[in-house]
Amino acid sequence: MTLAEILASLFPAGHDVKVSGGLIAGTGPLADGPVHVLGVADRTALGVDEALRLAGAVIDIARSDGTAPILMLIDSDSQRMSKRDELLGLSEFLAHLAKSLLLADRAGHRTIGLLYGHTAAGAFIATALATGTLVALPGADPEVMDLPSMSRITKLSIEVLTEKAKATPVFAPGLDNLAQTGAIFTTWDPAKPLDAQLAALLATPVGDDVRDTLGAERHGRTKAAEIARRVVDLAGG
Repeated sequence: MTLAEILASLFPAGHDVKVSGGLIAGTGPLADGPVHVLGVADRTALGVDEALRLAGAVIDIARSDGTAPILMLIDSDSQRMSKRDELLGLSEFLAHLAKSLLLADRAGHRTIGLLYGHTAAGAFIATALATGTLVALPGADPEVMDLPSMSRITKLSIEVLTEKAKATPVFAPGLDNLAQTGAIFTTWDPAKPLDAQLAALLATPVGDDVRDTLGAERHGRTKAAEIARRVVDLAGG
């Protein structure tokens, strides 16, 4: 689905969402009230400037009255690979964006990420993975790190990593693998109205982060939930 089709299905009564400089911003109505819409479009790389604009918008929402949810739509490149962004400390700006989403969530604004295109690396982590609940549309193409980059970091060959990716979803890019690890809560059906699917998700009670338990149930991360439980037990919690 294109961004225009997604927005039309999410908000059949209309919306004021616009794209400027590769970033998405605006609001749209659901039956229970407005939804703040932010995000990245057109496979835009996330640099210092983009991270600041998005974080500023999220913080403004967190400071506002009410508890309208934030829907983060994502079709991005990775973080911007430029000397300027790196010298300015891009990692800190991406961390600031991620923390702003956590702040908004704790202030009562439910945060939901919707992957509808590509995303990778720091841009993926600071936006989609920083939301409270992450969903996707078929055809989305997420990857925390592609295998060539992983090979350079780990010093393992592409062949070794390709074999590991077949057996361990944590090593593998792609929607199905990320869903198996529990990172993606569910994949929406584009043949059905997206407004109803968003409303149903928002109607579910907000509980603890279940990504580790989903990963165990789906056999994508078999140890995370158990280790987290043991840490809590050892800490006396």
